[in-house]
Parts: sequence; C-alpha cells; structure tokens
Amino acid sequence: MSRVTRGARRSLTRRGESAELLVVGLGNPGSKFSGTRHNLGREVVDEVVKRKDLALKAGKDQALVAEGRHDQKLVVFAIPMTYMNDSGIAVAKLVRRYRLEEIKKLLIVHDELDLDVGTIRLKESGGMAGHNGLRSVSQHIKTHDFCRIRIGIRGSFEAQKGAQHVLSRPGKKERQELDLSIMNAADSIDIILNEGFESAMRTFNKK
Repeated sequence: MSRVTRGARRSLTRRGESAELLVVGLGNPGSKFSGTRHNLGREVVDEVVKRKDLALKAGKDQALVAEGRHDQKLVVFAIPMTYMNDSGIAVAKLVRRYRLEEIKKLLIVHDELDLDVGTIRLKESGGMAGHNGLRSVSQHIKTHDFCRIRIGIRGSFEAQKGAQHVLSRPGKKERQELDLSIMNAADSIDIILNEGFESAMRTFNKK
C-alpha cells in the first residue's frame, strides 16, 4: 500500500505544482467549540494527520496546513482558522495556493444533520443541506461540485434547535459513536488516496 510521506518544515510545493488532493476539515476555532458536533470535520483531519505522522502548521491562508506526498504527488490537509460561517474564505485561498486543476480534488469533511449518528457518507457534489460552512465554501469558490465526507449527527432534537444541537457537546454514548465515525472517515481518506473516490464510496455508502 502506498503511504503519505512526511514533509519537512519547508513547504513541499514545487514551483507550479498542483495538489493531487486537498482535504479540509470544517469547524470552529478555539476551546469554546472543541468537542462539539460542528467540529467533527476538524477532528477527522487531526486524526489523518496524526496517522501519517505529519504536523499542522499555521500558514498564510487563515488555516492550519500539513503537506505530504502520496506516490510522489502533493497531498494537503487543512483546518480553517476562520469560524464555520466564513470557511470559504480560507478554502478559496487554499484552492488558489495549491493550484487545484479540478475542483473534484477538493475534499470537504463536515458534520451532517441529515444523517444519523454513527453514519458517514461520501458525496461527489450536491446542495448545502442548510450547512453554513458548505454554503460559505460554495460562495467563495463559485461552485458546489466539490467532494464531501459527511458525518452524521442527527439525534433527537427539535428542528428549530438545530443550531444549538451542532454547537453542543455529545454525551458519552454518542461520543463513542462519533469517535468511530471519525475513524471510519479517516479510513475513507486512505482509500481515496490508494484506490480512488468511487472505491471509498462503494465501501462506506453501503454500510
């Protein structure tokens, strides 16, 4: 199996090079939001970076960034340091910096109220499903045709309290289920790198 190699302190980007994959985990910065359902995207990127022995570092694009190589091609993992509703500001800067040749090479990882807790789904495009982070990304990069990993957080809550639900921390039992979802999402990124997005979809969308 191919592996992502660790980057040195200096950027691994070669002049004019485009990233093979840019993975961005959405969430909110700061301890106030740590561990909340809305920060699951950030937690997935943290897990992937840890697995690959990389290190997230503050960059010029309002994001924490880790660079690696997969089969000699540049792969980038990032966490915006903007608030969720402004995620697109950082994502647009990252897309430009890493010269994505096609928007399908952008993979956004985010929480999803339309999916049950314990479920993850991969999607190649689609609407915003009321997610302000996705809406911001779409507005700033002028398309919604980016790939997504959706992590289910739907539970027993009233629709009008959805915002309160995503910004709160889950109980112990739900936290265990979400931790498993984080592991599965990280596994899906490994499959994307080694076998492609469609293979990852076949693996996780049927569960």
